[in-house]
Amino acid sequence: MNGGAVSPERRREIVGALRRGTVPQRGLEALAVGLERLGPAIDEELAAVARGGAGFKAIRGEYGSGKTFATRWIAERAKRLGFAVSEVQISETETPLHRLETVYRRMIERLSTAETETGALTAVVDGWFFALEEDAITDRGVDPNDSDALVEASSDLMELRLADITRTAPAFAAVLRAYRRAAAAGDRELAHGLMAWLGGQPNVAASVKRAAGLRGDIDHFGALSFVQGLLVALRDSGRSGLVLVLDEVETLQRVRSDVRDKGLNALRQLVDELDGGRFPGLYVVITGTPAFFEGPQGITRLPPLAQRLHTDFANAEPRFDNPRAVQVRLPGFGTEALQEVGRRVRDIYADGASAPARVREVCDDRYVASLADAVVGDLGGRVGIAPRLFLKKLVGEVLDRIDQFPDFDPRAHYALTLADGELTDVERNARAAHPDDVAIDL
Repeated sequence: MNGGAVSPERRREIVGALRRGTVPQRGLEALAVGLERLGPAIDEELAAVARGGAGFKAIRGEYGSGKTFATRWIAERAKRLGFAVSEVQISETETPLHRLETVYRRMIERLSTAETETGALTAVVDGWFFALEEDAITDRGVDPNDSDALVEASSDLMELRLADITRTAPAFAAVLRAYRRAAAAGDRELAHGLMAWLGGQPNVAASVKRAAGLRGDIDHFGALSFVQGLLVALRDSGRSGLVLVLDEVETLQRVRSDVRDKGLNALRQLVDELDGGRFPGLYVVITGTPAFFEGPQGITRLPPLAQRLHTDFANAEPRFDNPRAVQVRLPGFGTEALQEVGRRVRDIYADGASAPARVREVCDDRYVASLADAVVGDLGGRVGIAPRLFLKKLVGEVLDRIDQFPDFDPRAHYALTLADGELTDVERNARAAHPDDVAIDL
């Protein structure tokens, strides 16, 4: 795919994110070098989830290998298929995996659809009630001009479809009924507060909780039931389901042993619940390093979880990896792939530049290759961790200058420099391992 297939809005988002050294939220299909082999299997699994199944995928790769890029690429494919998506970064302090109520809150905060970039819970719930009103009119003969009857009928249908969930989490239906009435009455403050409570936010006013007969906040066990309720709302409002990305799960290796064991057990519970059919319409994607999947501080500490996620990579060439397996490893990112990504970014940028021909001429394929080689060389030859810095330099220090200064020539006016302050820990360690950077006592 070349730059011409990218809309101006997507182009701005892609270029802006790369300039900042981050992974774009959208438009990743244009940059997905090496992931094409996973596409058919991912689409098959998402299709099965959309039919009422559930799925789980573990993305395996070293630090800097593109795991976040891969999960956002999957998320973008999912949105095109009608899924809602949420990406949660697992963190030792802010989002520990064993605190499922916190994971749920982050999930709701990052909930997005093709139409709503983030915080899509209210839009999803409103869309669901609209669909319920349509069903009330069609199936129950409710007068579409009788707003009170519509509110009551749609609330009754809502509770009917949440009957299984209400047995274990009655608060979910209760807060939705209260929200429906508040929204119909034009009480925005109350409606907003109820949505905040439903999203797991702490410190919701007591008056808001009283309006729905609520007590306390969502706890560890209630969070799982609320995910079930969200899946019902998504399905009934015409969505295919939910893709939940749990990124950087390998951080479990760095926490206290008791916290680590709780996190691993929470992950095992989630996998078992998916297999057991509790979450129809949910597709969970986790990321982790090889050490997390095979090392002594990772999933091997919990044999039942290790058994469920085991995939044999020892006796197969990467080109024969099974993309349908529960665990997939990212392909090695070689020099050719890095240069191909650079050429794609150059073309995407050029299509929005004031002088596209000049951008392509001055930053030709040979220059892209030379810049890629220079970045890799400065990182001790580790191609796999070079993409972020390479693309940041390509966009922010080369292409931007070509576009703005008619006499700028990177071959004559630019020399690559890497400052410690702009490097991640992994990049800094790779650079320190370069022979020229090793201090020798004489």
